[in-house]
Amino acid sequence: MSLRSYPKVELHLHFEGAAPPPFIRGLAKEKSIDISKIFDEHGGYAYEDFDHFLKVYEAACTTLQTPEDFYRLTLAVLEESASHGVVYSETFLSPDFCGGGDLGAWREYLAAITEAADQAERTMGITLRGIITCIRHFGPEKAKAAALCAAETMGPFIRGFGMAGAELVGKPKDFAYSFDMAREAGLRITCHAGEWGGPDMVADTIRDLRPERIGHGINAIKDLALVDQIAEQGIVLEVCPGSNVFLNAVPSWQAHPIEKLRERGVKVTVSTDDPPFFHTTMTAEFEHLAKTFQWNEDDFAELNKTALEAAFCDDETRARVAKRIEDKL
Repeated sequence: MSLRSYPKVELHLHFEGAAPPPFIRGLAKEKSIDISKIFDEHGGYAYEDFDHFLKVYEAACTTLQTPEDFYRLTLAVLEESASHGVVYSETFLSPDFCGGGDLGAWREYLAAITEAADQAERTMGITLRGIITCIRHFGPEKAKAAALCAAETMGPFIRGFGMAGAELVGKPKDFAYSFDMAREAGLRITCHAGEWGGPDMVADTIRDLRPERIGHGINAIKDLALVDQIAEQGIVLEVCPGSNVFLNAVPSWQAHPIEKLRERGVKVTVSTDDPPFFHTTMTAEFEHLAKTFQWNEDDFAELNKTALEAAFCDDETRARVAKRIEDKL
């Protein structure tokens, strides 16, 4: 079996950030929106650093204006993921980009996304679930609106709440109200930390927001006592190695701490983050892990097991996905 066809579980995928560039260019043309400067000469996304990446990301999102746009986006993203063996995916959705944080508008966008996701499950054999995220650099008040959208639309599709955006803006405790609201509604909790912030940011996030998963978390490796705490508490890291290397959060694949974290007992998963922005796929992630750390099918089976156990879906969905993986192996 090729690494491309090997069944995969992905837990850390930014929905708009997974939009194929041709799809965004097509929407821009349809709507007469000039965002030509966000593309390079080869048609891919172009940016200079992480802060510029956020601006390009938000510029691309200006083309996504209606529920129908998100219906089409869902099919485009899932078709690409399924082509790389992904059988289950959790994606970050922000109501800020779907109706400006308005609950009524968000319900319309969500209906379109779930309709497309159901279609993709029937035709492509991939299951999608959503995690609503507030955008850190938009501030705590907008985070509360996102948390309300999450609490009011929790169900079979919306399973979790988290936070993305510029990690060094504000403190985790600034967003505690929103995370408490989501948790009390029954949503599962994840949060970006330790991609750009140091181990103190990871520790503060664990203390103040109490996530069961952390997006990235790689800088925890600089404090081995913290690494041991993460392992002991069973907190799962949503690691995105290709993204970390591309953005120079780590200097190379060889320098990436995923293997050291794993050896120390931390539960790790692997995802693509914003795949077209970072020129990666789940196939490429697996290929680099095999080449750099000599991971084999046993390692990838363990990776899937960890990811599926950490998935925010209900047990019925988990069992269905497990059977799908078994059938494909």
